[in-house]
Amino acid sequence: MGKKCFSSDLWRKKSIHFVLSDCPQDEVLAQGPKVLVTGATGLLGRAVCREFQSHGWVVTGTGFRRARPRFLRCDLTDEDAVRRLLQEYKVKLFTGIYVFVFSRRRDNRTGSVARQGLKHVRLEAFYTKPSAVILRVPVLFGEVESVMESAVTSLWQKVQEATEESCPMDHFMQRFPTDARDVATVCRKLAERDPSIRGIFHFSGKEQMTKYEMAVAMAQAFNLPSNHLIPVTGSTPRPINSQLNCSRLELLNLSVEPRAFSTSIVECLWPFTADKRWRQTVFH
Repeated sequence: MGKKCFSSDLWRKKSIHFVLSDCPQDEVLAQGPKVLVTGATGLLGRAVCREFQSHGWVVTGTGFRRARPRFLRCDLTDEDAVRRLLQEYKVKLFTGIYVFVFSRRRDNRTGSVARQGLKHVRLEAFYTKPSAVILRVPVLFGEVESVMESAVTSLWQKVQEATEESCPMDHFMQRFPTDARDVATVCRKLAERDPSIRGIFHFSGKEQMTKYEMAVAMAQAFNLPSNHLIPVTGSTPRPINSQLNCSRLELLNLSVEPRAFSTSIVECLWPFTADKRWRQTVFH
C-alpha cells in the first residue's frame, strides 16, 4: 500500500514540530512511545528521526517535496491537510512538544510556510491540551545530502578553491555552529521530560567562530591549504554576536555536551572529498 499524501501546491517548510502520542495506531505494530516528526526530510529532521528511533520511539515522519517513499507527504500550510494527518494517524496528546527551527533563506517563502505550519499544528493539537516547548538553535550543520544544505558545510566549496585568486570571508560576525545530532538529542530529552516543563529553551554549540575561522578549521581538518582564505572584518547591520543563553536547559539537566567542531565537520564532509568512492557509500 502506497504512502498517503496530505498536501497542496505550496512549498515545503523547513521547521520541525513534534506531537507525542500514547494512543494505539493500527498502522504501527511496534511497541514504544510514538512521535510524529514534520520536516523529517530536512537536515535537522533526519537527525531527529534517527535519534528517536535509536531510543525505542515509533517515528512517523512527514515532508513535502522529498517525502516519498520514506515519509508521508504533508503541506503544513494546508489546515485541512494537517487535520487529516493527525486524525488519520490517531495522534492524541498526553503531552506536547513543539520545536521550532527557523532557517534564514533567500526565498522568503520559508518563513511564511513555517509560520503557517506552526499555526495549524497548534490549532489542531496543542490548543486541545497546551503544554508546548519551543527550542531555538543557531546555525546548524550535520550529515547533508549536499554541502549547500547547511550554511556551515557550504563553506567547503570556498575551502576547495585553493587557486591563485583570493577568497574573502567574513571574520566579523560571531557564530556558534551546532551539530544537528546534538540538537536531536536535546529534542529527545525534552520529549521525555517532566510534563510540567514548558516554555522557550535555547541550545547551541559552545565554540565561537566566524565564517573565516570555520573555513580555516575545515582546511586544517583535511590538511588542505587555507592561505587563499582572506579574513574580512568590515561592519555589518546584523548583531556581531547573537549567542543564545542555554542555561535553562543546563539547570534542568536537559542539555548535552556539544561535539567538537573539528571532529564533527570531518564526519559531515568526508563524503564530499575527492575520493568519490566514499561519497557513493553514504546515501546508497
